[in-house]
Amino acid sequence: MAGMILHHYDTSPFSEKVRLMFGLKGLAWDSVQAPVIMPKPELTPLTGGYRRIPVLQIGADIYCDTQVILAEIERRAPKPPTVRGAAWAVNFWADRLFFGVTVPIIFGELGDATSREFIEDREKLSGRPFDIAAMKAAAGVMRPQWRAQAAWIEEGLAHGAWLDGEAAGLSDIAAYMNLWFLGRSLPTVAYGLLAGLPRTQAWRDRVAAIGHGTRREITGAEALQAAHDAEPAQPPTHDHADPLALASGAAVVVAADDYGRDAVAGTLVAATPDRVVIARLTPELGRTHIHFPRAGYRVGKA
Repeated sequence: MAGMILHHYDTSPFSEKVRLMFGLKGLAWDSVQAPVIMPKPELTPLTGGYRRIPVLQIGADIYCDTQVILAEIERRAPKPPTVRGAAWAVNFWADRLFFGVTVPIIFGELGDATSREFIEDREKLSGRPFDIAAMKAAAGVMRPQWRAQAAWIEEGLAHGAWLDGEAAGLSDIAAYMNLWFLGRSLPTVAYGLLAGLPRTQAWRDRVAAIGHGTRREITGAEALQAAHDAEPAQPPTHDHADPLALASGAAVVVAADDYGRDAVAGTLVAATPDRVVIARLTPELGRTHIHFPRAGYRVGKA
């Protein structure tokens, strides 16, 4: 499994899911510390303009969004298996609903200490105001909602140590993300919201103990060189029954449907039920394949 490069930053909650997946699989990986805000001159050449973190790079194949990143790690390192039952639905819930109540709680407390550069960057990312006053007002409503969702974890642990059964899996990693984010940002608030949820408290410690595998730091320049020196791997088989009826070789654009909607243009390589792969050809990197998930993303003709 040599050659996995994660473009991330240490405070990114979405990146923590991937780092824990490396730990569950016992993998070695290379770390590139990406900037928290734009510009990201050693990331966007790889992604065609996509700016969200994390991004996984394996040679000239670039994986955007944790959905497709985690799926690719599972495909390439299937043991121990981590995707069971409704794990992908848990992952989508954690990314959207649970994350959506976590953010205003955190920035309702920390917003006044947040830099103007960060606020302006996140406004460009989301396409709407990063309204600290509104988040302060919402935090009181969101705290009981956050606790209600943490209580779902408590109920899910009623019959075992892990949400995924006898061993940790994707559901555990995904559900843990927002506990990690709140606990790292506002430990006292997290402690209070988890009071009376003893199974969840103990489970949080078990997930943290999984660790991050074996990490090595490299530079963004080294990652770009790795893409330049490689050729994309064999892509998945194109689904000719895809609802969009797009043919392989068509010029397409791909963009997220929630935030960070920077459209990435390329040539369709393959569309499957769970991902879309597009090719880009640039003088700097040669041919690269960029992989996006289908859930949460729009694909259209260029």
